[in-house]
Amino acid sequence: MPQGQWYPPEWPDRIRALAAGELTAVVPRRAATVMLLRDTAAGPAVHMLRRRASMAFAGGAYAYPGGGVDPRDDDRLVGWAGPPREVWAARLGVDAASAQAIVCAAVRETYEEAGVLLAGETASTVVSDLSGDDWEADRAALVDRDLSFADFLDRRGLVLRSDLLGAWARWITPEFEPKRYDTWFFAAALPDGQRTRNASTEADRTVWVRPEEAAGAYDKGELLMMPPTISTLRSLQPYATVADALAGAAAQELTPVLARARLEGGELVLSWPGHDEFTRRLPATGDGE
Repeated sequence: MPQGQWYPPEWPDRIRALAAGELTAVVPRRAATVMLLRDTAAGPAVHMLRRRASMAFAGGAYAYPGGGVDPRDDDRLVGWAGPPREVWAARLGVDAASAQAIVCAAVRETYEEAGVLLAGETASTVVSDLSGDDWEADRAALVDRDLSFADFLDRRGLVLRSDLLGAWARWITPEFEPKRYDTWFFAAALPDGQRTRNASTEADRTVWVRPEEAAGAYDKGELLMMPPTISTLRSLQPYATVADALAGAAAQELTPVLARARLEGGELVLSWPGHDEFTRRLPATGDGE
């Protein structure tokens, strides 16, 4: 198994419990994450954050800005530009209301954790100046869920620019995890005039890094990542520019990737279908660990 693969010590026991029927899988929560991209002289770079080591889940691992859906985003229409919700529903494999909520989560979480907002006053513009205490107050209210994203857009006279996003992948947290997410990954270009910053309380570092450099550091054990993160990083490597990557988003496969644990001889085999590099074999009984 690659040295940089995040693998918590409690997983073997939880996998065995699931295989023995002693563990009931919880329903995954809808979530979204965004790979923010910008061009460099050496090719596209992606914005990543490092989760604080104190975090119970994936502490110390590198990831992208993202988080769970706010149920209020299903309740009412939000200011919207770009492909209609029905088009997004077909692409994401959900109903129109869920598509809106997932896209809202992608845009809102990027603003909450990276200070970047994929929205504008019109369908062809993007906010360029996010400085000022009033913007920070709104961002904090979004984080605390004191303000819904729909109300935030209305208050600011903004529309969500769904056309700036490209759906890239979908991964579901393994069934043996106590906290599970059904996560859609998106790609987006950093808007002109905006800058990323570490606005997340869950991260202790942010970097702009070329996908091949990050993947190489993962392979050497220098960067810790979860399977969805390194997989999407590798899938970005063939693209020479951000525009090329965004154009390629439509061809990306969105079939959900869900880890499977099976008994094979005297071993439990943990695998992610279609992603053999993450396969892990464990003693079925826990002996020898």
